[in-house]
Amino acid sequence: MWLTTIGLKKPFGIKMGDKKSEKSEKSEKQPKGNSYTTKAPEDDESHQMISSLFLGPHAENYEYFKKNIITILETTRDARLNYFPNDGPFISEQVQASSTFSKHTDKIGNAVKKAAELLSKHSVPWWSPRYAAHMCMDMSMPSLLGYFMTMLYNPNNVSIEASPLTMVAEIEAGHQLCEMFGYNLNHEVKNIPIGWGHITCGGSVANLETRNLKFYPLALRNAIKDFGPLSFIGSTFVVETCNGSKKLFKDLSKWEMLNLKVPTVLEIPDRLSVEYGISSTFLTNTMKEYGIQSVGLGPLERQYDVDKPIQYMLASTRHYSWPKGGAIAGIGSDNVVGIAPDNEARLDLNDLDKHLEASLKNQQAVYAVVAIIGSTEEGAVDSLRGVLDLRSKYQSQGLSFVVHADAAWGGYFASMIPKDFRPGDPKNAEPPKQTGKGDGFVPDAGLRVETQEDIYALRFADSITVDPHKAGYIPYPAGGLCYRDERMRFLITWASPYIYRAGGTESIGIYGVEGSKPGASAMSTWLANRCIGMGPEGYGALLAEVCFTISRLSAHWAAMSTESSSFVCVPLNLLPSERKAEQDPGTTAESYAQAVNQEKQWIRERILNKSNQEIIDEDADRPNEEKAMVLLRALGSDLNINAFALNFRRSDGTLNDDVEEANYLNRRVVEALSVDSPEDDPTKIPFYLTSTEFEHELYGNCAQHFKKRLGLAQDEMSLFVLRNVLMTPFPTEGNFIDKMVNIFQEVVEKEVDVCRKRNETKENHHSFIMQDGSDKIYLVNRSMFHLASRRRQLIASASLDEKSLSTYRDAKKDNPDETFFLSTAQKEDISATILSDGAFEAVITSKSGKTIAEKVEVTSFTALKDRPLNSRYRDNAYPSGHMPFYLYGTPDNLHIDHMLLRAPNIQLTSSNITLRVEPPIPAATLKAGCILFADGVQENAMQPFLPTSELLHGQGPTSTGNFFFRKGKTFKVSVFGDRYGVSQGGPGLGDVDYGERLATGEMVLSKEGGEVWVDSESVNRDPFKRPSQTAKWKEEFAKIGKELE
Repeated sequence: MWLTTIGLKKPFGIKMGDKKSEKSEKSEKQPKGNSYTTKAPEDDESHQMISSLFLGPHAENYEYFKKNIITILETTRDARLNYFPNDGPFISEQVQASSTFSKHTDKIGNAVKKAAELLSKHSVPWWSPRYAAHMCMDMSMPSLLGYFMTMLYNPNNVSIEASPLTMVAEIEAGHQLCEMFGYNLNHEVKNIPIGWGHITCGGSVANLETRNLKFYPLALRNAIKDFGPLSFIGSTFVVETCNGSKKLFKDLSKWEMLNLKVPTVLEIPDRLSVEYGISSTFLTNTMKEYGIQSVGLGPLERQYDVDKPIQYMLASTRHYSWPKGGAIAGIGSDNVVGIAPDNEARLDLNDLDKHLEASLKNQQAVYAVVAIIGSTEEGAVDSLRGVLDLRSKYQSQGLSFVVHADAAWGGYFASMIPKDFRPGDPKNAEPPKQTGKGDGFVPDAGLRVETQEDIYALRFADSITVDPHKAGYIPYPAGGLCYRDERMRFLITWASPYIYRAGGTESIGIYGVEGSKPGASAMSTWLANRCIGMGPEGYGALLAEVCFTISRLSAHWAAMSTESSSFVCVPLNLLPSERKAEQDPGTTAESYAQAVNQEKQWIRERILNKSNQEIIDEDADRPNEEKAMVLLRALGSDLNINAFALNFRRSDGTLNDDVEEANYLNRRVVEALSVDSPEDDPTKIPFYLTSTEFEHELYGNCAQHFKKRLGLAQDEMSLFVLRNVLMTPFPTEGNFIDKMVNIFQEVVEKEVDVCRKRNETKENHHSFIMQDGSDKIYLVNRSMFHLASRRRQLIASASLDEKSLSTYRDAKKDNPDETFFLSTAQKEDISATILSDGAFEAVITSKSGKTIAEKVEVTSFTALKDRPLNSRYRDNAYPSGHMPFYLYGTPDNLHIDHMLLRAPNIQLTSSNITLRVEPPIPAATLKAGCILFADGVQENAMQPFLPTSELLHGQGPTSTGNFFFRKGKTFKVSVFGDRYGVSQGGPGLGDVDYGERLATGEMVLSKEGGEVWVDSESVNRDPFKRPSQTAKWKEEFAKIGKELE
């Protein structure tokens, strides 16, 4: 191969240059205490090699990088000069000296400078050990240089003509990946298929390339029957069915054809050649006519009466690319079936078994079962071994499917598997041997035994998705797809006359979904793989140090909070003591808590307060089961992602149990430790985290179990979860991780204070919308979901002193369309004073803010409806087919207030409505409580509403005069009795029995003297929310264009 002519003898294969004295002087001036500023660790050649791979958190290797960039530029210059040098220059010195030329080059230079400044100002510092958020990390210098040098030539890896060198780089990169996964590349080995791989733009595209095998037998049957071009083989061509019996291919049932084993399908072309002398050209042309690529999915399904959609199965925690890919491929996202995760977000094999059993019973075919090798949200590794075992089980019963491994995140961790690894070997449980010591020493951490064995099993998966641009430290876009059997790639072959010449060199672009794609990605991937190495001494060594780094951070998340802390920090992944306790049926709540607290204290004493060297030294005298390195291996996720969540203690020390309020805390912490506005200066954020969400529909019992450990209610609300990925080997010495954790704790403490304030039902100013009655005033509280003191829907009746009542009615008479508010004169506690005493002093104001009456004496304050609006009391969905309201007042003075059943919501209130229903509603029934449905108003389709200003003053169908809730508007209505008490909480308060409907008819909003109140802002306003400045991003970006004006 051409690429073998590039010498790669040093750990870093590109010429790096010599160390300079000023580099040493620079290091001496750097602050002390970080792993990358301390002296080189003794004997730790692994860490020294790793340190040579990156530009460095403080650009320590800048001189080496610059020298290689200069080499690339000079080589590019020489390539142009040496191509027919006698052609001479095409851009003359006279042109370069012209004012126009100078003007434009200056503009470009200024724009480049400004763009570079903005990138340095606004880019998130992935290169820093302070960045522990997404799976974004510093890229290796070989990958950057490989991309940069190739980008200058812009090869297109769609054909050999457009990319002679980088096409080979892609083929070689595919071989590198296959070898790392354990696929066979030796043609001398006869009983194992030859692997093959290629580079894609990302895992999402790679996941699309695994569909056509299932339909190949159906297409072949069409070519055989009814005098088709292959009909001559019909009476003799025999295949083995899924369960091992032999049958003529033409006699296979639909079910048998859809469940042939993968090798059986892939060997068909070779068998046709060997047994019948059929040429590949003839077969290719035949299958072009009958194959799914030409005929389409629908016609084949209809012809063979495939009435049950064929399905993919994988954990419901899957990457979003899977349902997206199902939609694009015509399979339908509904047929990408989510299998329940276990409590640590891995595929639940029992649930998968049940789904496969149902597929067999119902004869519903399965395209593939996907094992996720490192989920992108939790770092969970599914039991690939278990999936393979289930396939064997069901193949014996007639059901077969492809086993695909989605190792987009976890693929490169296969480099950590020792060459002599064998499943079940007791030495697999031993911590890796450490070779270094000293100040900058970074130990190697191994993978869990179960994780090692599932990654080892990748060699038995039919296909594997991998993303070099994730754990390969390679620039975007660089995904990859590898096949255990290279013949699988022919199932998605596309050839165009200008791309593929018969008899010519194979172009890799004919395989896969993509057409044009950058050769720079292939070269970047190949060069990084080659320079770093694909085994335990290369990427494996790098990832082993990274695993140790993330384990140390996992230890902090596990043991950070104590019983006296203002918050609790709970990792998704259980501590060993938790796993053991949950497996013991005799465990009590007390013994459970005691075991967990003891283990947390052990972690604090033997890990959190120790240096790397101290951990290794102290482990030397401990038995294996008591080693800190063994415990570190057991902490956190399978593959370098920590999912964890916070909950806070109230001021009285009790633990919050409201999921929404815990979510609020976690959101605020992430907002403080991430960039979401141009006002955020990335250089001022001292530590980066990100987040994910555990949706009830996807995570099910896993989310419920996590909530329980956090002390939260097990409701159906999604759980907001913090997440961190750390892919740097540098921050574990010099207390650097401790510094980051201290920053995190300070942020959490600050946000806990906010959460306590918003959840304290202390005294506050309260405001009510006033509605006039015949002998009393009705008051509707201006609710707020985000403030505990106003987190209630309260409707009350009250009396006012005669003077104030007269003043109010006069003002109302003069301004019949005005809305008036009654507000407490001083801060009050609704429950402790207003409701208990029934009296308070108030002020009446108009919507415009004008004071109408002061020192108003409010008496006989009586709640007609006073229901809590905390998340646990709200419905999981908005009402469908109607909009519900509370109906109250007297037959002559009726009012309505929209039921706030879910958040966010809108406050819709109307006084003095006209109600024409049969039979009429008696006064006694109104007093007992009624619910009115505005029939046909599709609330679920309208929520969430736009801000009030846009609803009532903007343009469009919901602006002034068009908004559905307006004065004089008529609605069809149904009236029901309210079955719940005054203070009853939900959910389900709007559920009614239509057989118990009291009346039907119509309603007109606000007759003379009434008013309509619409507010979608106050009820949803968060007084603690940080202002958003997202629109300013465009203003920042426009600064580049101004340099070109």
